[in-house]
Amino acid sequence: MADGVVKVPPGNRYEEQPQVPGASTRRTKGARTTFDAKYEKVRDLLATDKKLVGKIKAAARAYGIDPMHIVGAIVGEHTYNVDAYDRLQSYYIKAASYAGNTFRFGYKDESITQFLDRPQFDECDTKTGSYASWSCVERIWDKRFRGETVDGVSFPNNRFSAVFFQPFYAGQTFGLGQINPLTALMLTDKVSRVSGYPKLDANDAASVYQAIMDPDISLAYMAAILRNSIEVYRSVAGMDISDNPGLTATLYNVGNPEVRAAALAARNRGGKAQLPEENYYGWLVNDKLSELRPLLR
Repeated sequence: MADGVVKVPPGNRYEEQPQVPGASTRRTKGARTTFDAKYEKVRDLLATDKKLVGKIKAAARAYGIDPMHIVGAIVGEHTYNVDAYDRLQSYYIKAASYAGNTFRFGYKDESITQFLDRPQFDECDTKTGSYASWSCVERIWDKRFRGETVDGVSFPNNRFSAVFFQPFYAGQTFGLGQINPLTALMLTDKVSRVSGYPKLDANDAASVYQAIMDPDISLAYMAAILRNSIEVYRSVAGMDISDNPGLTATLYNVGNPEVRAAALAARNRGGKAQLPEENYYGWLVNDKLSELRPLLR
């Protein structure tokens, strides 16, 4: 412990891998492949594409994190959520295919802009920065709209990002980081400041998707997401998780680091510190570190 912050050690807290969700298992079986095969494919991509590894290292330096955090997120996404392309160039081609497409973020006939004009979101107008603003919106959604009927409109009992930011050609996006559009919008200020990329606008959905699918830009967003999780766990939960790529990969997978850090802090008040735990996705990353770390040499 230093300055009241607990240094979380490397490695897994669980001896055996937590159960993989059924949806991921069914998706993998449906593609007639296995988790082992998908892991080996993304590992081999990283082993043979030195250009990609160089970009990962550069992004990690810019955001002040160990590049293993980025590698872990890429490995987790391509093992459990999507299949990896064989070459980095394929990701550029896929990203370019989104340029010029016309589509929008919204729910039914209501665009995201129209939705946010509702008076319930007035308090979010006072928030400074993209992260605070969108976090406020997400909080109001959960409190006032999720699973409710408001002004005659019935809203699903689902995450805000799932309702208003459905993927373009759902299930067919193969971005390097598989970044949620809402997450990208939340961190666009940080990425613009650190990496110099234009700020994203929810009114320009195609540009948001093009950005999160372009490998160069998506690596910056991945690094920002991972750095944000590290910062949140340090400030909110008093935990330094910077030496545990499995934990940052877990948070990359499940999202909402503030909520999870606050819950951990609440459990630890007045008692012995309980360390954060990895899920199935992060467990794999920590378990494979001896294979993955050499890829960065």
